[in-house]
Amino acid sequence: MERVVEILREILEIPSPTGYTGEVLAHIEKKLNEAGINTHYTNKGALLAYNHPEPELIIAGHVDTLGAMVRGILPNGHLSFTRIGGLHLPAFEGEYCTIITRSGKKFRGTLLLKNPSVHVNKDASKKERKEENMYIRLDELVEKKEETEKLGIRPGDFIAFDPKFEYVNGFVKAHFLDDKASAAVMIDLMLDLGAETLKKLPVAFFFSPYEEVGHGGSAGYPSSMRELLVVDMGVVGEGVAGKETAVSIAAKDSSGPYDYEMTTRLIELAEKHNIPHVVDVFPYYGSDGSAALRAGWDVRVALIGQGVHASHGMERTHVKGMLATRNLIRAYIEDRSGS
Repeated sequence: MERVVEILREILEIPSPTGYTGEVLAHIEKKLNEAGINTHYTNKGALLAYNHPEPELIIAGHVDTLGAMVRGILPNGHLSFTRIGGLHLPAFEGEYCTIITRSGKKFRGTLLLKNPSVHVNKDASKKERKEENMYIRLDELVEKKEETEKLGIRPGDFIAFDPKFEYVNGFVKAHFLDDKASAAVMIDLMLDLGAETLKKLPVAFFFSPYEEVGHGGSAGYPSSMRELLVVDMGVVGEGVAGKETAVSIAAKDSSGPYDYEMTTRLIELAEKHNIPHVVDVFPYYGSDGSAALRAGWDVRVALIGQGVHASHGMERTHVKGMLATRNLIRAYIEDRSGS
C-alpha cells in the first residue's frame, strides 16, 4: 500500500465531524512533530505546520467531515438528529455510527427511516429521506426517553458515521475522502520534503476544522501569506471533466473564478511535468478559498484536488489521482521558490 493511502486510512479511522476535530488534528500534529516539522494551533482550532519563519504560500485542506448531532431523545429512547454539513441522507441510510457524549462515552447506532420494515410499511421506499422522517436506532436496551438519559446521552452530542474504508486495485473507497484524501496528500508531501527542506521553503500547511459549514478558511493564516492553494476534492460526474486518476484544477466554482495567474501556472506545471490533470468548472461547490476571500484576505487563491466520485456519499478516488495532486503541489512549491 502506498504511504499516502496508509496515512489516509489512519486519519479516516479517527472520527472528525465538523466541531469535533481535536483527535484527528492531534494525530496529525504528532506525526509531523516526530518528523521535525513544527506545528501550532490557531485560536479557532486549525492546525498550521511550517518550518520557515515567513511563509508566503499556504497549502490548505480540511479535516472536518460531514456528520450529525443528537437533536433530541424520542419517546421510545432512540434519537432524533440534525445534520452537520451537507450530509446526503439517502447515501447514509443504513450506515452505522458512533454517538460521542460530552463526557467521552461512546455508543453505537444506525441511521434509519422511521418504521423501516417493508413488512409493515408498504410506503417505506416512497418516504422522503429527510431529518423528520429518519432517526438513529440506538444499540442499547432502551424503550423510553428516561432510560437513554440515564446512559448520559444528551442533545448536542456528536454523531460520527463509519468511514467504511476499502483499498482495491488502486481505488480508495470510503466516506469522507472529502477532504481527508487531500489531508493525507499534504502530510505525505511534508514527509517527502522533510524538516530541513521546509526550513528553506516559504510555505505552510493549514488543516482547517470548519470547512463543511462554510467558515473554516476565513481566519488563522500567517500575516505573511500572499497565495493560498486550496487542496480539496475534484468533482467527478456528468457535466464535469474530473477523473479519479487525475488532479482537477478548478478555474471556477459557485463562488466565482479562481486567480487567473495561479491557475494558469498550475496548468502549465501539470503539462510540463506530465502530471495527469483536467481543468474544470464546479457548478455546486465552495471551498476554504471562497471563505478566505469573503473574509477579506488580500491573497491570490487557487483550487486543486484529486477526482472524487459520488461526493458526499459513498466516495471513491484512485491512488493515481492522489499522487498527481501531491506532485502538482510540489511542482508549484518548487517553481515558486526557484528550487
